[in-house]
Amino acid sequence: MNKLFSNSTVLLLFLVFLWGASWPIYKYALPFTPPLLFAGMRTFIGGCLLGILLLKRRDKINWRDNWRMYCISALFNTVLFFGIHTVGLNYLPGGLFSILVYFQPILLGLLAWIWLGESMTLVKIFGLFLGFAGIVVVSMDGLTYHVSVIGVVLGLTTAVCWAFGVIYVKKVRHRLDAYWMVSMQSMIGGAVLLGSGTIFENWSDIIWNGSYLFGVSFGIVFGIPLAYIVYYKLINEGEASKVGAFTFLVPIIAVFLGAVFLGEPITYLLVVGLAMVGLSIFIVNYQSKKKLLSIRELNRSEI
Repeated sequence: MNKLFSNSTVLLLFLVFLWGASWPIYKYALPFTPPLLFAGMRTFIGGCLLGILLLKRRDKINWRDNWRMYCISALFNTVLFFGIHTVGLNYLPGGLFSILVYFQPILLGLLAWIWLGESMTLVKIFGLFLGFAGIVVVSMDGLTYHVSVIGVVLGLTTAVCWAFGVIYVKKVRHRLDAYWMVSMQSMIGGAVLLGSGTIFENWSDIIWNGSYLFGVSFGIVFGIPLAYIVYYKLINEGEASKVGAFTFLVPIIAVFLGAVFLGEPITYLLVVGLAMVGLSIFIVNYQSKKKLLSIRELNRSEI
């Protein structure tokens, strides 16, 4: 029992719940704000808040050598990821959109095989095809009720941008401090989103009511600083494989909370597609976990 409810397990469940809850919360706030300004406010202020918490480690920024990497990461992981997904939430229910975006862990397995040389087993290939089939099933949900084609395209585009962003971070992670990477990409990307929102949207369109303030505050406090502090704490404790395996819960939580609190529809095809995507994410990450355990056992035997 103690092992089941260890500190790392509690933190992991908390993190997955944060990620899952963010989709309906942002969807709840979007009617009261233009999307680019909303995304920019969350990421820029959230990045600044995380930066304040990291001031004692400011010597690790190394801006002169790392500014290009910060900017490239900001492009994919903040400007494109947060910008596109916030716009896309206007077109689809939060739960359905999260399923499309969480095609990313499946796509990531394919890109990591192509560009990073990570292993690709038959079981992983099966998982990738299962996930793709799940996305097709979810997209066919338009036969049951109206689903915006634009929303589906934006959801999948978000997943692709996120996957490229993660691949890039994986390639340069040994040259950067992980926490400052998140803070800098959030501040840089957030500033770009705020600038774009200022040009193409109107600040006067923001309705500063409780719903908006709740959504933007959640993103500023929980969505950037707290979520990433917990995430990298788990990674540093050697829980990367467990984090990956538990990501299949995120769209499930998003769909459930969206149905309960926002009245978003849950259809037969949505449930089938969700199950396929969730199983696919688990299969792909379970294979990575097995590989990691095998490497650890080999290292122990050599010692």
